[in-house]
Amino acid sequence: MTTARDIMHTGATCIGEHDTLTTAAQRMRELDVGALPICGDDDRLHGIITDRDIVLKCVAAGLDPTTMTAGDLAQGSTYHVDSSASVEQVVTVMEEHQVRRLPVLDDHRLVGMISEADIARHLPEHAVGAFVEAICAPKALPSQ
Repeated sequence: MTTARDIMHTGATCIGEHDTLTTAAQRMRELDVGALPICGDDDRLHGIITDRDIVLKCVAAGLDPTTMTAGDLAQGSTYHVDSSASVEQVVTVMEEHQVRRLPVLDDHRLVGMISEADIARHLPEHAVGAFVEAICAPKALPSQ
């Protein structure tokens, strides 16, 4: 069985919850990534910040990225999987929550990240389209 550990990118770099969004954006540029996990002082995962979050929730809102912190954007639940999770479990979490990047934890510590591209490389060709559609398609609104 292929596991999350088998397909993840190792060495995921965290941004600290007290680091500014400017620092986060610079780190994303240096690493050529569009998202970073946010780790707290307790060395635990507190969220994920994306380049889109910085633009929409800070810059476009007229806030200051030199004073706003990554922790200010670490709201709500952070979806993740254990390093021993099967690829099927990873796909299920990503599809259910429509996330394109998924942190991988081992003993409550961040050990890697899985992207939609990582999943696409490990799915049968006929399943890739359905996976991409599931994580990208707008969720249906509940009927009233």
